Amino acid sequence: MINNPILAFMLALVSAFIQSSNALEPIKPIEKSSQTITLISEEALAVTDNGIISSSADKTAYHCQESTSVFNEVNSSTSAIKEIRGIHITSWGAGSRKLRTKLLKNIDNSVINTVIVAIKETDGRVYIPGVKIAKIYGSTLTAIPNPKEMMEDFDKRGLYTIARIVVFKDSFLPEIFPELGVKNSEGDLWRDRKGGTWTDPYNRKIWKYNMEVAKQAAKLGFDEIQFDYIRYPSEGNISECQYSKPHNSVAAIKNIANFLKYARKHLKPYDVKLSAAIFGLTTTAKTDMGIGQDIRVIARNTDFIYPMMYPSHYYSGQYGLKDPDSMPFKVVNLGLTDASQRLGEDYYKLRPYLQDFSLRHKYGPYEIRAQILAAKFNSLKSWILWNPSNRYNWKALTPESYRSFIDPYYK
Repeated sequence: MINNPILAFMLALVSAFIQSSNALEPIKPIEKSSQTITLISEEALAVTDNGIISSSADKTAYHCQESTSVFNEVNSSTSAIKEIRGIHITSWGAGSRKLRTKLLKNIDNSVINTVIVAIKETDGRVYIPGVKIAKIYGSTLTAIPNPKEMMEDFDKRGLYTIARIVVFKDSFLPEIFPELGVKNSEGDLWRDRKGGTWTDPYNRKIWKYNMEVAKQAAKLGFDEIQFDYIRYPSEGNISECQYSKPHNSVAAIKNIANFLKYARKHLKPYDVKLSAAIFGLTTTAKTDMGIGQDIRVIARNTDFIYPMMYPSHYYSGQYGLKDPDSMPFKVVNLGLTDASQRLGEDYYKLRPYLQDFSLRHKYGPYEIRAQILAAKFNSLKSWILWNPSNRYNWKALTPESYRSFIDPYYK
């Protein structure tokens, strides 16, 4: 018992401060016993799920298994990486030696340990050589003329590599082979608001076509294959869409799951991880949103899932926020809170895409850190930043900044 009242007051104050600080710590991630899981996209006027076009001359598109030990260092063996801190690189940015060298210089002075490279985009072009079926179809556009050299540059730095492949949105193939595209009620190609076409997700020829692209990426040495636009059309009069099989939400969800199972089977010999980029609102939506994406079903059939949680893409009023774009922490935090409830044991597979571009609200280091902190607050240490022009807020990604604002134990 302390008899000195002043000393007793000071000790009580210190105790309250410690308890308050502990209360602000993010919840501990679900322990996955001793199991260790390894880690695991623009071209020609393309627009992805993210709805943003690059300002560059060649328009670029948009878009755990984690051990209980902490891993903060880039390891020469990418299979040892447990936490990914990544950036998306356009095919042109990755394929150009000059642009790639500039990016790698920034990466060398940052906490980034992962790169996602666009291999096939919404324009339907395949950006790496060596895909025989793409050469036959005429869809090859070698934005990455020397992929071996590119991969060697990544490997020298121990970077974890992900090949991003847009699957069903395709503005090239249906124009050449209309029988492979989604049709309208009159039997012509269905087009979205921007005039883009889609391949029929039920057509197994499309599955095989995209799988050949994925196999070539795996052969080049990518650690992970990420499928984007693994969904049905959403922009435009989708009630006019006609498919080769009866279509409804149940059939759509099942078909997406079957495609992922098909991909798993055909990629198994290459020892690569399998993932999917999905709508950000799938973390909250209780339906397939009319596009065939059920986050729980997709999580069960992949190693990792990447919801695109860009605050600028949430409508006014979502989560009760008047202007989500100006509230990056709240958007990501609320979305991930919903995801943890929906995914249960599969929550550890979640790796959010975060916004590093500006639309209505200017995004700088503060907004980048706010999103990363929201992920950390929800027990997620892995994330990917997206910028359509490869122009990232590197000041927010230096080791010094990261230690000061995100992780004081970063090595």
